[in-house]
Amino acid sequence: QVQLVESGGGLVQAGGSLRLTCAASGSIFRVNAMGWYRQAPGKQRELVAFITSGGTTNYADSVKGRFSISRDSPKNTVYLQMNSLKPEDTAVYYCNYPGAGPLGTGYWGQGTQVTVSS
Repeated sequence: QVQLVESGGGLVQAGGSLRLTCAASGSIFRVNAMGWYRQAPGKQRELVAFITSGGTTNYADSVKGRFSISRDSPKNTVYLQMNSLKPEDTAVYYCNYPGAGPLGTGYWGQGTQVTVSS
């Protein structure tokens, strides 16, 4: 069983920064991509960023140039550095490990709340 635990969320003013951390059980990172998703109230969950086992990254247009995803495979940890935060970034952020399936399936963390005040 895979377990994902997110941390690092909080309340920040617009323009500020936060770094989210996703710690996973098991040695799973070396062969799979990992993703960060977010869900704002009344909206569907959306992909924010993902990183492949080879280190290739991809971002939603809304966060390009502001967010950065990285991984530390020996520590089974994925990070999401969020800079220049905007009120529209307010959401619950989830870490996703898809296992053998596509991103957005498989295992999810419990989520961490990010609130950006204007």
